[in-house]
Amino acid sequence: MIKRALISVSDKTGIVDLAKELSSIGVEIISTGGTHKALSDAGINVINISDVTGFPECLDGRVKTLHPKVHGGLLAMRSNPEHMKQIKELGIDPIDMVIINLYPFKQTILKGHVELEEAIENIDIGGPTMLRAAAKNYQDVVVIVDPQDYQMVIDELKSSKEISVKTKFKLASKVFEHTSHYDTLIAKYLRDKVGEEEFPQTLSLTFEKVQDMRYGENPHQKAVFYKEIGANIGCISSAKQLHGKEMSYNNINDANGALDLLKEFDEPSVVAVKHANPCGVASADNIYDAYVKTYEADPVSIFGGIIAANREIDEKTAQEINKIFVEIVIAPSYTEEALKILTQKKNIRVLQLDNISAKLPAGTYDMKKVAGGLLVQSYNNELLNVDELQFVTDKKPTKEELESLIFAMKVVKHTKSNGITLAKGKQSLGVGPGQTNRIMAAKIAIEYAGERAKGAVMASDAFFPFPDCVEAAAAAGITAIIHPGGSVNDQQSIDACNKYGIAMVMSGKRHFKH
Repeated sequence: MIKRALISVSDKTGIVDLAKELSSIGVEIISTGGTHKALSDAGINVINISDVTGFPECLDGRVKTLHPKVHGGLLAMRSNPEHMKQIKELGIDPIDMVIINLYPFKQTILKGHVELEEAIENIDIGGPTMLRAAAKNYQDVVVIVDPQDYQMVIDELKSSKEISVKTKFKLASKVFEHTSHYDTLIAKYLRDKVGEEEFPQTLSLTFEKVQDMRYGENPHQKAVFYKEIGANIGCISSAKQLHGKEMSYNNINDANGALDLLKEFDEPSVVAVKHANPCGVASADNIYDAYVKTYEADPVSIFGGIIAANREIDEKTAQEINKIFVEIVIAPSYTEEALKILTQKKNIRVLQLDNISAKLPAGTYDMKKVAGGLLVQSYNNELLNVDELQFVTDKKPTKEELESLIFAMKVVKHTKSNGITLAKGKQSLGVGPGQTNRIMAAKIAIEYAGERAKGAVMASDAFFPFPDCVEAAAAAGITAIIHPGGSVNDQQSIDACNKYGIAMVMSGKRHFKH
């Protein structure tokens, strides 16, 4: 039977109603500080924690529950006669229920521009200690950390007059998830403040659920979407859905890839992505022209894909988008007329993402889960250094060709390896993604570009050690090539370029994407 409950909460949602229910069935309630006042003001009979411990709160409230009369009451095993004998001799009464949520550390650090001292003062000590003690002794103590569980506990008490061991165990498990999450937030915050060790010896990560999904990559796989804690500026996890069906696992993955590529551009640009690979990319003086050029780049693959724009979508652009079937449109904003047009289609997902072009902050991890482990690397925030480009052939690229080469490198950087991109001006013409070798990728890109390949440029995510790609480029009329270089066989591709009158530039920067 539950005879005594200790309540100490920062989030007071629903706590008065719960305390009234407990009081009505004869449960003695102990409380602290602000919670004690809130319950007393509601007319509930409450015992102050200091009256239990015989010791006043001190050190500005830092010490109030760290006392044997609290923890002895939580940790004493009722089935152990020696435990019960000891607490009786020590004048300790059992505590049968603990209802606690912790100092708002997360809310504090997310306010922005928070001084370290304020963050430190919002690290709860007594709360986690009581939670862990109660959860460890779950057979005898009901421990509640989530206001969402209040009603479940009330209902079970009303129907059974007690809480089952199964429910107690479930609640205890939730406690350790909660305290782990809480401690991980603190550890990350302090690790970032230290700022010395990029990859610590042990890495604790924590995420919060955004949504359950109908299924994962395939219908037989279960899936859920979690987000990192923080502002997540310019990230898919911060996007606001304005219209359409719920986002799927593949939608989120593809949209993330589209945003990564979009961040490469400062001028008005549109990116079309299909199956996590770019299928059309263009920059222009305005977003309408950028979209038209993106569509022209690959009108077949863009069908059923994702459109991401780094400027507001206007009525004219929305009308063009609505002529085809796309899964998602994502942009920083929409005019009222554009939104009316796009939402005419029931299933299209329309997303708004403020600060869509925001670069990911230094220290952002790129992570890939493998069976039994986690691969972690720094985010690929670089493209190339123009001052370090090597112009290795007799023919040098024109200013226009160099601009196209850099544009093509931005696209191929976000194309699955081995990848090849053809471009002219600031428009992609053909993308060859994810092939086992570069010549296959080159042939795919060239074949798709067709006659448009003549006068275009080619970018590769990896080096050209042999002349085969150059020969294919020459046959298609390509005038300039950029690739990382660095192979002992580079001279063969250089010689081939000189033979066919193609300009070759080596960037010194590889961009594998697997």
